[in-house]
Amino acid sequence: MAILPSYSSMKKNKTILAMCVILLTVLFKYNASAQDIHFSQFFEAPLLRNPSLAGIFTGDIRVQAVYRDQWNSVTNAYRTGSFNAEQKMPIGKGDDFVTAGIQVLFDKAGTIGWTSTHVLPALNYHKSLSSDRNRYLSLGFMGGWVQRRFDPSKATTNSQYDNGGLGENFANTQYNYIDGSVGMSYNSNLGNNPDNNYFLGAAYHHFNRPKQTFFYQNAGVELHPKWVFSGGLKLGVTDYAYMTIQGDHSRQGGFAETIAGAMYGLKIGGDPDDPLYTIHAGGFLRWDDAIIPVVKLDYKPFSVAFSYDANISKLKPSSYGRGGFEISISYTGFRKSVGDYILCPKF
Repeated sequence: MAILPSYSSMKKNKTILAMCVILLTVLFKYNASAQDIHFSQFFEAPLLRNPSLAGIFTGDIRVQAVYRDQWNSVTNAYRTGSFNAEQKMPIGKGDDFVTAGIQVLFDKAGTIGWTSTHVLPALNYHKSLSSDRNRYLSLGFMGGWVQRRFDPSKATTNSQYDNGGLGENFANTQYNYIDGSVGMSYNSNLGNNPDNNYFLGAAYHHFNRPKQTFFYQNAGVELHPKWVFSGGLKLGVTDYAYMTIQGDHSRQGGFAETIAGAMYGLKIGGDPDDPLYTIHAGGFLRWDDAIIPVVKLDYKPFSVAFSYDANISKLKPSSYGRGGFEISISYTGFRKSVGDYILCPKF
């Protein structure tokens, strides 16, 4: 005869299961906070790569937004948004430029609504190394306010099943800190063709090692500094086509990540120097993690891009191979007639 479990046994098992779920959720989210948010369309969030990449574009105003929805096969997956704006200005009548910008970042995930909000102003100085204005060394800084929080009303604890209510007293449900990054980059034409150019850069994020004081005010927990090494190359194939190659390698604590790839751009309609549209298609590889196909459409002064992460990591069985969907929208333009503004830091 089958013996049905008693109500108290079922309640105990349910309590143990709830404890495991909340423990795994907290550990996963807390460990994840030790590493930075990243985008597959990293090239559409340049300030997150390196603050000295602010202003490295053809134009003097740029506004970009990226939205990422990751792991839809998991309940309450990551939802991340990035917004950055930059304005590049000449310094006097010389060949140097300065770019002022701002980076805003929002991330929310998990049943308990673990949320991060970043507001980071940036400043980048571009030193001309050539009277032709085609070689620049840039030094950038970004720093500001960060808040992390969660919703305790959505938490599940062992005490809820015994006494009702939340049953736990958290020392904090949110904390704030100041964060800072610094970076340097070099960009230049490649050969005699002004449309062929490249950049190289290195950035050091979280140089102030902000304290991650959250549960029980553990003041010994710090956000690890992160190194990011970036590069990009743009090469003309024909008058109406070109290749763009970009990559990043980052290291933070014991964590390392490499992402790189290329896109083929085809100009359609009009003059090759001022096409009606440009269509881009290509792909990127995040090493040991995901294959990322990307398509992008330029319709000046706007651009829109779509990408999807096909998971190839050890999490593939759990995620059913699903990764993250991203969409980005950007505006790039000039405040004045083009003139000498083309002869400035660009990529």
